[in-house]
Amino acid sequence: MEIAKNSRELCQHLAGLQGNNNVAFVPTMGNLHDGHLSLVRRGFAVAEHVVVSIFVNPLQFSPTDDLDAYPRTLEQDLHLLAEEGVTLVFTPTVEDLYPAGLQAHTKVTVPGLTDVLCGRQRVGHFDGVTTVVCKLLNLVSADIALFGEKDLQQLLVIRKMVADLGMPIQIEAVPTQRDANGLALSSRNSYLTSEALDLAPALYRNLMAVNDAVQGGGRDYAGLCNGVVQQLNTLGFITEYCEARRCSNLQPAQEDDTDVAIFCAASLDGTRLIDNIVIEHY
Repeated sequence: MEIAKNSRELCQHLAGLQGNNNVAFVPTMGNLHDGHLSLVRRGFAVAEHVVVSIFVNPLQFSPTDDLDAYPRTLEQDLHLLAEEGVTLVFTPTVEDLYPAGLQAHTKVTVPGLTDVLCGRQRVGHFDGVTTVVCKLLNLVSADIALFGEKDLQQLLVIRKMVADLGMPIQIEAVPTQRDANGLALSSRNSYLTSEALDLAPALYRNLMAVNDAVQGGGRDYAGLCNGVVQQLNTLGFITEYCEARRCSNLQPAQEDDTDVAIFCAASLDGTRLIDNIVIEHY
């Protein structure tokens, strides 16, 4: 496994890869878990080489987010990636990706999908995500990039960016990886106390209860989502939102829509958790 610590080294290593149309890319912020590794494994199912980036992107953190507290576990991450047989790991610095500084760097903004759900509360977050992902996609020049469905809004935003800018890369979604109790795997889970870890799966259970209600004929999405909020808050969560949205454009779901996902964000002991489910066809 090769390691490129800056853009120049990345280009040198990429030039040495053999074959055509055979590079898959997995961008991460490190602190890897089996959810990330599922992206790597899917990468090897569709390409000969897998490139992984590890970069804690300050541009997507708001002033109220604790950038310094984000877990950085580079040595452990590299060990996990080596065990998976990853071809190349890109570990750039902030100075490498943003040489003129964060404020002076060109930003990539995706309209229409980024001012709702997480974008409504975390203003500017998705501009930071799309800016760094756009730059990484251009630097790596892979044939396919893999993103988890756990961050479904992010996935939809990136797909729109790639389509709007005519970027020559395929974006593939990989299903959310969960613990046996249903909790979606996330780097933020490491912040949770043992008591909070026992409670956190209630988020997924309540989303699945909405799915079950829809399968049973329920179409009052607002009422069903309000019920999730009330239930979670009763359990000790502080619920930011629970909303039914169309997967195609993130507009509020209507009763006759069939491409519907339920999105939820809630804090537990100060840790913000997000999850979603796509309503099964009925």
